Order: sequence, then C-alpha cells, then structure tokens
Amino acid sequence: MNKTPPSPGRLIAASLGPGDPWLITRAAWRVLESAPCWAWPESRQEGGGYAIAIVQRAGLPLPAHTLPLAFPMTRDILVLARHWQAAAEQVLAVLNRGMDVVFLVEGDASFFATFGHLQRTLQAMDPAIQVEIIPGVPSPLAAAALTRRGLCDGDQSLALVSATVGMARIDRLLTDFETVVLLKVRPVLDPLLDLLQTRNLLDKARFVERAGAPEERVVDNVWSLKGTQVHYLSLMIVHCNDGEAALGDRR
Repeated sequence: MNKTPPSPGRLIAASLGPGDPWLITRAAWRVLESAPCWAWPESRQEGGGYAIAIVQRAGLPLPAHTLPLAFPMTRDILVLARHWQAAAEQVLAVLNRGMDVVFLVEGDASFFATFGHLQRTLQAMDPAIQVEIIPGVPSPLAAAALTRRGLCDGDQSLALVSATVGMARIDRLLTDFETVVLLKVRPVLDPLLDLLQTRNLLDKARFVERAGAPEERVVDNVWSLKGTQVHYLSLMIVHCNDGEAALGDRR
C-alpha cells in the first residue's frame, strides 16, 4: 500500500532585529523554539553568519536540522542568481519532506533582506509553497534609538534609501526631506562625507555600525570616518532640516 506523501512544510521568515537578542520578538522566539529546521545565510566575513550569531547570543539551541546557505557578497546578478537557485532547491527539498523551515533574518525580512530573493526563487519553482513572514525591528529604528533622537515628528518627512543610488539623487533627498537615512554606506562613504561637507550637514549626521551587536558603534563626528573602512552593516542618519537646508516646494 502506497503511503500518502506528506504535505509540504512552510517557509517561515523569522526577523531577528538588528543584533541585540533582546529585540527578538515573542513571535519569532516562539517559532525558533519549535521549528524542526533553521536555515540562514552563511557568510565567510562573519565567520558563519550574522543572523545565526544573533540567536546564538540569545542562547537558543540549534534544532535537529540546520541548513546554512551560501550567499556571496557580490553585486554580480548572475552569480547571485545561481546561489539563490541552489539555496531554493535545498530549502524545497526539506519542505517537501513535510518540515517547516525557519529562515533566520537579521533586521526585518521585508527590509533590504536576502529573504525576498529566496522567497521569489522558491515560489517560482513551486507556487504552492506557503510563506509566513514574522516582522522584526529594522536597523534604522535601532540606530535612531542609539542616537537618542527620533527620526521624524509631526508632519516631517523621512527618506530611507540605499546610499548606492548615487550622490546626485542623495543631494536632492537632502533638500526635499527633513530626515534622510542612508543604508549601505560602506562603498560610498568618502563621496557621501564630501557631499555632507558641501551641504554643511556634517554636524547633523550620525553614523551607526552594527546596531545592537556587541561591536555596535555610534559616531557623532562623521568626518573622522573619512578614508577608513567600515562594516557593511552601517548606516547614516542625516537630520538635514534644522534650519540650514532649505526644503523644496512640496505643493
């Protein structure tokens, strides 16, 4: 007599927050404790992976099944696509055995996260796969808390963008928004600092690196970073309308 194949498991994104295990939500903690399998992005730079390090600091034991997935730090879309495909195939094999897979995500799974690429690739292979996303604390909110200043208030406007969009676009944002949060500043740090100097905004900027992790760093004198190497999990908060930067006409 043939056995009925098990129903596929679910892919669950557990957002862990930016690094402090105390910022893991109760919802994420619950699925981590009960999940039969964890998957996470493996990184040579982090000695295993940033996300898995967060749950290790939380003292959560590994489940019976683990699935570290290789995602190289490159902007080559063809290389990344091959790794997303390979990762999706590994995850799908576990799901087809009837096991849920909890994918560990630093920050929030919907916010500049590897999870989105994995989800799209996996659902292209099998549209019937069920996906659940547990939200978490994104890095800009944790960084703002470290600077002890809110990001925006009242009818103020906030722009949140990757610094890799280019200095011309960032220059416009600094005019059009009261607060600008720039992610992925590492590859463009020096030209970004030059722009802030030109706009007389150096003293309105704060640099935050690895918010919530044991190695977290907040730099008030951002010009001191000129010519230095910073971690890839770094951002800049610029409060660009304290009277020095004129806002554009938003009528």
